[in-house]
Amino acid sequence: MADKPKSKANDDAPPRRLNRAVGVAEALGGVLDPALKKRGFASRDILSHWPTIAPAPYDKVTRPDKLSWPRGEKGAEGATLYLRCHPGHALALSHEGQRVAASINRYYGYFLVGQVRLSAEPFVIEDEVPQTVPALPEVTRARISRTVERVSDPGVRDALRQLGQAMARRKSK
Repeated sequence: MADKPKSKANDDAPPRRLNRAVGVAEALGGVLDPALKKRGFASRDILSHWPTIAPAPYDKVTRPDKLSWPRGEKGAEGATLYLRCHPGHALALSHEGQRVAASINRYYGYFLVGQVRLSAEPFVIEDEVPQTVPALPEVTRARISRTVERVSDPGVRDALRQLGQAMARRKSK
């Protein structure tokens, strides 16, 4: 029996309903996976586990951008991984590309990446600046405490106190 060719109508059909509650990771997977496949990634694994996969300091100053497979027999030579790199580390990465490729192959347990190249896309290191909570004046803290002291449940009282302090900080901005 011959297979029927896929019709255009099936491609334009609305997405199938799951009829159940799903986690955020599962819901986003349906959206992210096609975009990642266009960039050559079979899954989100290399992106989500990059800090574990890459050797130091490249775990913090690089991000995978694209995985390019050779034409013809897939996997014979390994893929080329294009990395976005911080400009200060680009020269070192160009010399240590094989070290990064070996680390990726060791993580996966098979020959995946044959060479590493720099991507033309810019990369900016995200500064992890801890947000400081501004201190409230003692008068404001006392006023909030007097307001919530009538609440009998200690858990609710603490939650209301925190809410009042957060609202007071927001007004002072």
